[in-house]
Amino acid sequence: MRNAFADEITRLGAQDSRIVLLSGDIGNRLFDGFKEQNNVRFLNCGVAEANMMGMAAGMAMCGLKPVVYTIAPFTTTRCFEQIRVDVCYHEVPVTIVGTGAGLSYAGLGPTHHSVEDIAILRTLPGMTILCPCDTFELRAALRAAMQHDGPVYLRIGKKNEPDVYDEVPAFTIGKSICVREGNDICLVSTGNMMPTVIDAAEQLARDGIDARVESFHTVKPLDENSLRRLFDSYQLVAVIEEHSIIGGLGGSVAEWTVREGLGEQRLLCFGTADEFMHEVGSQKYARERFGLTPTNIADTVSCRLRSRNRISA
Repeated sequence: MRNAFADEITRLGAQDSRIVLLSGDIGNRLFDGFKEQNNVRFLNCGVAEANMMGMAAGMAMCGLKPVVYTIAPFTTTRCFEQIRVDVCYHEVPVTIVGTGAGLSYAGLGPTHHSVEDIAILRTLPGMTILCPCDTFELRAALRAAMQHDGPVYLRIGKKNEPDVYDEVPAFTIGKSICVREGNDICLVSTGNMMPTVIDAAEQLARDGIDARVESFHTVKPLDENSLRRLFDSYQLVAVIEEHSIIGGLGGSVAEWTVREGLGEQRLLCFGTADEFMHEVGSQKYARERFGLTPTNIADTVSCRLRSRNRISA
């Protein structure tokens, strides 16, 4: 995803001289194309993420369109106060890009895991949270962020993630996209878990369960209209994300079901457990440890569906 981001921000930068790219000591060679346009509009701010966020807020107040880019935990948890006070309090259009979100950097240990970022940032007034599932959604999300008049967190993967779409989809902030039609249950996902979710849907199909797959690329604002349609249409909705089971998309949907008075056990959530992963391993290993695999998702959904059908009978 990061290569697609570099390419798209270079395209957008050529069209709009107000776009300024700030990096937290990474991506120097990645952004050579952007720097060739106007080296003055690329700033390597070093390992000083809090200061970088304050710089971005000041630039936005002066009419520029700053984009802050670094590894997800260092552009969120490390400078949460600056995001809260400098960016969100002043309602300025800063786009905060967290690369390698979720468990993408699992091999570097828990300091580089980012499974709390959605939870903390969606508490901030005015913050928009976008989690594209592939390079095509990323391009669309970045274009939308550049047109948005307010803070945006763009949560992206690392590299070599498989694409879901064949072309850039029609994209609107706050409106989900149907990736796969289905009649029996609905699998809702956000971010780079989508290929895994599609694999889970294919496994369910082999068991005779027709699963719809929905991309909630926007976690905040939540697409409540789509949620109403999905809960009206399906007896089970499962939310799958590479984020803590607490406070992410699943938590947001759970809060919505309570507000809507949906008391039935029709929501199933998959995410990382409320614990640190002290082992060091690949992203694949980390996903397996937390049950974020096609087989576990399909088996758990199938079991819950059979259980609901027995109760209904």
